[in-house]
Amino acid sequence: MGEKAGSSSKAKTLSPQDLIILSETFRLLGDPSRLKILLHCSEGSKSVSEIAEELELSQSLVSHHLRLLRGARLVRGTRRSKNVFYEIADDHVSDMLRDMISHIGEENSQGSFA
Repeated sequence: MGEKAGSSSKAKTLSPQDLIILSETFRLLGDPSRLKILLHCSEGSKSVSEIAEELELSQSLVSHHLRLLRGARLVRGTRRSKNVFYEIADDHVSDMLRDMISHIGEENSQGSFA
């Protein structure tokens, strides 16, 4: 039922360490500020100051969250002169965000959210 080919076999082959990493990744995404930063970075390369200003967060808080997101390989930073610009790390992260946004849109349109 709408299952992507091979997804159940991949779940069976995850090591205990892989499960911990996956769980930690989802825990990181459970923070609304981090999720807003990640979604903002999906729009293109942004500096810490741009992210802070546009999301109305402090630069120190944005830097802290970006450090965690970078550690989880969800964003990558590129230094240009004195600034570091952040963007989504790869298509896997972008695809996951798009899929989850689509998923919650389906749930909302059906009027049920358990």
